[in-house]
Order: sequence, then C-alpha cells, then structure tokens
Amino acid sequence: MHRRQAPLGRDGRGARRTAAPRRRGGARPAPRPGARVSLPTGPLPVTGAVPLRTAPSDAPAVVALGGGHGLSASLSALRHLTDRLTAVVTVADDGGSSGRLRRELGVLPPGDLRMALSALCDDSEWGRTWRDVLQHRFDSTGGLHQHATGNLLIATLWELLGDEVSGLDWVARLLGARGRVLPMAAVPLDIEADVVGLVPGNATAVTAVRGQVAVASTTGRVSAVRLVPPDPPVPPEVVHAVRTADWVVLGPGSWFTSVLPHLMVPALSQALCATGARVCVTLNLAVQPGETDGFSAEAHLEVLAAHAPGLRVDAVVADPVAVADPAALAAAAARLGAELVLRPVSIGDGTARHDALRLAAAYRDVFAGPAVPGGAAGVAPWGRP
Repeated sequence: MHRRQAPLGRDGRGARRTAAPRRRGGARPAPRPGARVSLPTGPLPVTGAVPLRTAPSDAPAVVALGGGHGLSASLSALRHLTDRLTAVVTVADDGGSSGRLRRELGVLPPGDLRMALSALCDDSEWGRTWRDVLQHRFDSTGGLHQHATGNLLIATLWELLGDEVSGLDWVARLLGARGRVLPMAAVPLDIEADVVGLVPGNATAVTAVRGQVAVASTTGRVSAVRLVPPDPPVPPEVVHAVRTADWVVLGPGSWFTSVLPHLMVPALSQALCATGARVCVTLNLAVQPGETDGFSAEAHLEVLAAHAPGLRVDAVVADPVAVADPAALAAAAARLGAELVLRPVSIGDGTARHDALRLAAAYRDVFAGPAVPGGAAGVAPWGRP
C-alpha cells in the first residue's frame, strides 16, 4: 500500500529568519543600498494579507514538473485536488523580460516561476488582484517596456534576501498560494540542442543550437537536448519534495525545453527514479513547431524514455482527439510500465489549451487508482508494488 506522507511545512527550511529590532520610539532604520535584509516569517504585515494555506491531512502530496504555460495548466488543475502541491520549474529561459533580468542581474530567469505562482493564487479578490499585479507588463518607450511586475518583484526579493527559495515563498504568501514554487536548479541553465535540417542541401547534417528561445523556435527538427552546465546544484527542498511526494506529474509543456530538462539534472533525475511516488505523464494537445514537429503521441514517450531510462511511469494522460493511434500509444505507455488514460481534457475551442476542470477530473481518476475505467483496452491496471 502506498504510504501517505505528513504535510510538508510551508517554509520547509531550517531556522527562521528574524526581523531586525526596531529602535526605541522610532521606525526601523533603512538598509544600506545593496545590503541584504531579513524579513519576518510570521503573517505578512499588510492589512488583509493571506498567509500560506494549511493543507488538509488527507490531501495527496503532489509535485508538478515543467515550465511556462504547460506547467500553469497542470497547476490550475491540480489546485482543485490538493493544497499539498509543489511546482518545480525550469530555469533556462533566456528571452523577454526574464532573459533581460538574467543577463543584467545574474539571477535565475523569474518568468516561469512567476507564472507558476500566479496559477496557484488564492481564489479570492485578494489573490486574484495580486495575480494580476504579478502578470502585468509595462508598456513604455523606455527600459521597463514589457517587463512583468512579478519578475521585478521576485528579483527584488532575491536581492534583499539573498535566497531564491525564501523569495519565492514570500511571493506565495502574498498570493495566498495553494502550494509552493521552487526552481529546478540553483543556477541559471542553458538548453543546447542537436537540430537536423538547418543546413541547405544536407538533410541529415546536425547543428548545435543553444538557448531556450533558439531551440523552441528552430525551423529544424530537434533530435537531442542537453543542459549547460550539465550537473547544476539543486535546492535541497526540491529533492525533499520529490522523495516525499505521493504523486509526481510531468508535463504538459514544451517537450524538449520545459519537460525533459528535469530528467537531465542528475540530482533531480536520481530523486525521480528513487522516489516512492507514482508518476503521471501528461501529453500535449498538439505538436510544437520546431521542437516536436511530426512527432506522434507515442514518440513523446519514446524520447522521454531515451532521456531517462530509469524512470518508471504509472499513468499517461492524453486527450483522444490528440492521439492518432491509441493502440500504439498504449503500447508505448506499457513499455514505461504505465497505463494509458484517455480523457477529453482540452478547452474545446479549437486551440491547444487544457481545460482546468477537465484535467483535474482526469488527475482525480488517476490518483484514485488502481484501475482507471475508460483507459485503453488490454492495458493491465497500474500500480507499484
């Protein structure tokens, strides 16, 4: 029987930071320019602020891996099922506001982290308002043009606290977030890909393309990806969350630049292969030009298996409209040890977007196990011994 873990503490860290003492009869002195400061760990000193939620003890502990819009989709669904939710986010973005802050300040790219936090905001006027603040982008003719407010806020907290995890926890407190957001690695990463089809007249020539934006927008076909640096440090909170989870959810998202990178970080990959948690892979609703052009649904699983041969998967969730050959996909899932779970999970407007409630229903069925009605015929019930 799969054991259920006790809820994780919301700070998940060691000794608490304490506020600097106030001077008698006066306000706290302002910090020196560029100095790191400590913030209190109690309720936010703002009227009406919402503290981090206390999860019910019977909710499953779930870790969701990914980045960008794909991770936001899974988090928007999972938040309906549990508050014991940890998002582990890729940190390889090098474009837009995130790329500018990464280059100018030397920080982790905050954009995907901001999107994950926004997806977990409290469903109240307070939470939704601060979500909109985080997502707001400036429209100007100066240096602030297209910077997201949340990116600037996150970078500010990182500079003040000198700690990425604490800074993200403070933004989560501000949003009353239904879970926690952590970076996949403690340093910024670069995606480097082998791409076929970029050399005119030579359809088999392989070209190395570096950078998440360049890889995601390539006109060639990606055949393999790797990370630079190849063995980055991983926050201990990430490893702990994976090892103590009940479920790990991988995908949807850009397959080569948001999903697979988690499997290429050695410390994280080892935790994923060693965890007692069950693993659910969520497939995309459409191929992505450049990254997965021409890929079948089962090809996504084959690429995943090639990058993480030791990963055991328990369930694969896919929308039947996005699957050309259910039998082939079921066979590919079975080779990973998984059952194929076919469910209508798209928003249904012709776009490749997941519907939060439909996806939540699919996850609910998967988590309920051990047999999922409506799965592919002939697939044995999943479940780890």
